[in-house]
Formats: sequence, C-alpha cells, structure tokens
Amino acid sequence: MASKLEILEELVKPVSEGLGLEFWGIEYMSQGRHTLLRIYIDSTEGVTLEHCEAVSRQVSAVLDVEDPIAGEYTLEVSSPGMDRPLFTVEQYKAYIGQAVSLRLRVPYDGRRKFQGVINGVEADDVVLLVEDHEYLLPIDSIEKANIVPRF
Repeated sequence: MASKLEILEELVKPVSEGLGLEFWGIEYMSQGRHTLLRIYIDSTEGVTLEHCEAVSRQVSAVLDVEDPIAGEYTLEVSSPGMDRPLFTVEQYKAYIGQAVSLRLRVPYDGRRKFQGVINGVEADDVVLLVEDHEYLLPIDSIEKANIVPRF
C-alpha cells in the first residue's frame, strides 16, 4: 500500500511536469489540525511567482477532485532555493562534493543531526564525510537534508 507521501507525489508530479517544470520534491506535514503540503518545483530558467501560482491552481484542482488529504490543509509551492532540500538518489548524486546538513529519523552513532560533505552514493546509501569520518547513511533513514549554500 502506498504511503500518503507517495500518493501525493503521484498526483502532483504530472501537474508540474505538464507545465514544463521539474518536480523537485514534496513535504507533507500533519500535526493535529494543521496540515502542510509543500511542493518544490525547479526550472533551468529559474522559478517565477507565475510558475508557483500555476502549479498551485492546478494542484488545488487535482486535490479537490482526488481528495487525498482529510480536512483542511495549507498548500505551498516554492523553488528549492539555495539551501535546496534533497529527496532522491539522483539529487544526492548531483550534489556530490557539496556540503549538506541532514537529520535522521532515528539516531545513528548516538546522533540524529549531521553536517558534512557528500562523498558519494552507493546504491541507496549516502556517503557523508563529517570531519575525518565517513558515514554510510541509508537515504530512507534521512528525514530531512538540505544543501549548505556557499557564499
């Protein structure tokens, strides 16, 4: 059985791609009566407010028909930004050599938060270099990961 996140992604991804945009990822957070659905889109030309509005309108229509979220929710559509979140194996591969800050679902080696450099990807595991130690972290165990922007 598909998870709520997988169901939402199946509904949202074709909408953004149909508008000529790259579907970057999705966050779904439900805390009591407050539910947030955040959709990240990207484009080689950059993401404009008009892109976000178009995706928002069309996704709202699809969600109204399919009704995958019970009750009220807040819908946000955004570009990934400079501190872009990472969701897929391909995204981790594209940012090898970049600094990343990540949080695990459960502690590993007594900690949940790591900041280091992506040294590689092996199957579904991220190789993260933290100071002088390499960690092999399964992507499924990563709750949230963001690129650390360089200025």
